[in-house]
Amino acid sequence: MDQKLYNQYITVLNEELVTALGCTEPIAIAYASALARAQLDRIPDEIIAYCSGNIIKNVKGVTVPNSGGQKGVEIAAILGAVGGNPDKQLEVLTSITPEQIALSRQLAADHLCKVELVEGVANLYIRIEMRAGEDSALAEIADKHTNVTRISKNGKNLLHKEVQLDDGSASHKRDFMTISGILDFAEALQVSDVKPLLDHQIDCNMAIAEEGITNTYGANVGKNILKLYGGNDVETRAKAYAAAGSDARMSGCDMPVVINSGSGNQGITVTVPVVQYAQELHASEEQLYRALTISNLVAAHLKSGIGSLSAFCGAVSAATGSGAAITYLRGGSRAQIEQTISNTLGTISGMVCDGAKSSCAAKIASAVDAAILADKMSDNNDYFKGDEGILGEDIENTIRNIGRLGRKGMHDTDTEILHMMIGQ
Repeated sequence: MDQKLYNQYITVLNEELVTALGCTEPIAIAYASALARAQLDRIPDEIIAYCSGNIIKNVKGVTVPNSGGQKGVEIAAILGAVGGNPDKQLEVLTSITPEQIALSRQLAADHLCKVELVEGVANLYIRIEMRAGEDSALAEIADKHTNVTRISKNGKNLLHKEVQLDDGSASHKRDFMTISGILDFAEALQVSDVKPLLDHQIDCNMAIAEEGITNTYGANVGKNILKLYGGNDVETRAKAYAAAGSDARMSGCDMPVVINSGSGNQGITVTVPVVQYAQELHASEEQLYRALTISNLVAAHLKSGIGSLSAFCGAVSAATGSGAAITYLRGGSRAQIEQTISNTLGTISGMVCDGAKSSCAAKIASAVDAAILADKMSDNNDYFKGDEGILGEDIENTIRNIGRLGRKGMHDTDTEILHMMIGQ
């Protein structure tokens, strides 16, 4: 494989596989708030959180980690200002103390923070403005969870860069990605280039999955799957443990997760089913790394056309990645890997995102179930033909169609979901 192209795929993995504590949308709010607070010499007297609809949607129902069970934009912003460490980015709330949690409750009760919906901006947009006495500060994040576009104090910009909105075309950055290229890369991979990154992903994401299975979180989707469906076969374990990781994460578990496409749930979904199948199939460590590489990159390729946040449920793209990796692990051909991808997307692409919350765990289980069926079908050389419905004449056309569906086709759906959630 050409070295430049090889390095580009390595860069994608390093960009995507980032450690985060808690659901990434409230954490991004806390990060922006901590950045603004760093410009002031004390806790602010007032905070205004200006957020895009997708941010509000994804924060409304999820528990903020290290918050003592609190939810919402206001708490995320207040905690970031009270005790967030901006140097830790998506682990900004790691060192929150019980005293700071108590203070955040009081400040929330005193209405320290107001939330404003901002329209006509990126789907992922956060601007935190705060005031302390005569001083003011601002921090802005756009398009990606850690993409800081502006920091200012008393109206003077300390950092300001043009917002390069992700239009879903990936033309400026990731147009080199194809399924064929991903498989070429997985074959050419020098495992030492990704081993530390993937080891950390395995350790973090399997640990939170085990936590969700062991203890009580949310609606206990993972535990219910094990109880109701037996739990001895790999198909059940793949669904249950992936769901359990989300159970814990959506309920505020403070264990870190290695994300994919800006999402912890997607990071769990591209990891846990693949590890379960690798164990069942007695795959070598090297085979597991190559499979996880496929899973992560297929998911990232799909999401590059959809964008960071939309009404298209990210569990679908993540489970499609894990399904492709499962086909690889069982020795499937390249054609069969593509069939698994098409079968998954042709089955479950209509699942909507209505914010981060406990039901995400069940959506993950459903998406992984669809991917497992897709793999079984491709193993029998059965697959949905091209030019049927949203499926294109080849795999890359299908992926372009999915991007169009998620970004453009579901735009009005996204707006209506937000209106339902905020009571309009």
